[in-house]
Amino acid sequence: MFEGPAELDSPHPSPLDVVVDLEATMAMWAAERLGQIELLRRAYLADAAVAGRRFTDVVLRGLRLELAAASRITEHAAGNLIAFADAMVNRYPKALSALERASITERHAEILVGGLDELESELRAGLFDRALTLAEEQPLGEFRRSLRKLVDSARVVTFAERHEAALSQRRVHVEPVGDGMAWTHLFGPQVEAHAAYGRATAIAKTILAQDGETRTLDQIRADVMADLLIEGTMAAHPSEARGIRATVVVTVPALALLEQSDEAVAATGADPATIEGIGPIPIARARELCGGDASWMRVLTHPETGMILSVGRTQYAPPAALKRLVKWRADRCMGPGCGMPASRCDVDHTIAWEDGGETSLENLAPLCRGHHKVKHHGGWHLEQLPDSGGAVEWTSPTGRRYVVAPERRVPVFTVSGNDPGVHASHRPPF
Repeated sequence: MFEGPAELDSPHPSPLDVVVDLEATMAMWAAERLGQIELLRRAYLADAAVAGRRFTDVVLRGLRLELAAASRITEHAAGNLIAFADAMVNRYPKALSALERASITERHAEILVGGLDELESELRAGLFDRALTLAEEQPLGEFRRSLRKLVDSARVVTFAERHEAALSQRRVHVEPVGDGMAWTHLFGPQVEAHAAYGRATAIAKTILAQDGETRTLDQIRADVMADLLIEGTMAAHPSEARGIRATVVVTVPALALLEQSDEAVAATGADPATIEGIGPIPIARARELCGGDASWMRVLTHPETGMILSVGRTQYAPPAALKRLVKWRADRCMGPGCGMPASRCDVDHTIAWEDGGETSLENLAPLCRGHHKVKHHGGWHLEQLPDSGGAVEWTSPTGRRYVVAPERRVPVFTVSGNDPGVHASHRPPF
């Protein structure tokens, strides 16, 4: 069992404290650097104006060249720095102040600028404060996903049109790379791409478990995709791998499913339809998936009679419906900053079964294999915070605490005390 780093019983800070302080110092210096780069850009433009020069692109090319030469970086990197400094100083001064205070990192700031700059100015202004709050509260990976969702939600009305335009560009091409190898690039709908990759991965894992198999998961996955594309069959692979089909989790709020367009969905205030691990999709596409093949998993964000929330101590393994609910709620691994989709995670008892933990929604969370091992063998302590809707607090061996919130909230249920014959009577509050 890993015991974790020893606490220092001395006035000196621990190495982790030093690292955190250095990260804060680096953020403050990054803010200062951006401010100085913007001053340099303004000076170049002012000199050009005095000289009567009209072609500012030439002036900026000279600036990129000088910054690149002085900093020993590429001109492309210098150009990105100049554009980033311009954005932070002139469009997002509150984000620059947050960087100066070290309440966000430079990488958070880069993601914030990249995400919000996609939007029209009126949408950008309406989302900035919320985006900055997320940047200050969330680790990098979680913030990237949250910002993507925020941006997509703001553009949900135009999403169908943009998706239709992008769909017309779908194509395949082959890129030779030498040594008899090549990349096959498929540019197509994200739903189908994830489904194909997920099916190939599931088949590859089944083959990998066979006795005598020596290939890696990546190698088997590549072979599986080639076999399916060339032959259209799995005859060369074990029978256990031949019945596997793609599985994609489609979440459609009930109110959204009743509407006929994305504009109508936005008017109701309902969340857009989403695909696990991908994000929003047009409501027409969601309706198509929900009414299609049985291999698609449909989830409605509306409480239904008979939803299983707990089986107490009667059994260790959660029922299939409870397992799906746990994974749907979290959407991803509940490890700090982890982006592994919940569909590829283990469902873990936060309080271990052998320690009296129950098989219930309040004690289950998806963890990827890596974070699962860290939880059990790395000296960390996990606790689901009461009344948090499934948030998990991780306490490190050094005593630091990190809270990971689930992606979605299960509708609130109240417990009735009038039925002693029922373990827990859950009723929706409406």
